[in-house]
Amino acid sequence: MVYVWATLLLLCNSIAWGTNFFGLPGNWLLLFFAIVYKVVLPVDLHPALSWSGLGLLVVMAIFGEIWEFASGAFGASRQGGSRRGIIYSILGSFIGSVGGALIGTLFMPLIGSLIGALVGGAIGAFGGAYLGEHGREHEERINIGKAAMIARLFGTAGKLACGLVMLIVVTVDAYSDFGLRNAP
Repeated sequence: MVYVWATLLLLCNSIAWGTNFFGLPGNWLLLFFAIVYKVVLPVDLHPALSWSGLGLLVVMAIFGEIWEFASGAFGASRQGGSRRGIIYSILGSFIGSVGGALIGTLFMPLIGSLIGALVGGAIGAFGGAYLGEHGREHEERINIGKAAMIARLFGTAGKLACGLVMLIVVTVDAYSDFGLRNAP
């Protein structure tokens, strides 16, 4: 029966990981599901999640957020973007992700929505940064927008990579006892 629960955890965590494409906190949702799984399942059921595995998930979730935030802030500010431009870029990125996912769903329901969310988020980051810098020359706004777009893609890729590692760790841990449970 534990493998049925582990498979349900895998499905929930896969969906949680996919929400990263939309700029949502998918890695934190993945961690939440893992903690609920650890706390709710009876202690005598094996294989079970290890505390060391959960600790690694916490570290990876934090690292993913730092990576995404730092790359986004660095991208626009490196080109001289203002705080307003960075905020507009974040808002544009979220709106673009949702809009891109909706448009992508029309063409290919699952893959199209993920690709649409990624591309839409990047375009939204560009548009937000461009609009946020309305007092500057056109060329300067374009450069800031491009930097925000590239930073959005780079930040999302890093967060997705962290989430994928988290997904693999929690799945392997749920299906096998590789943790430090039996250590003296």
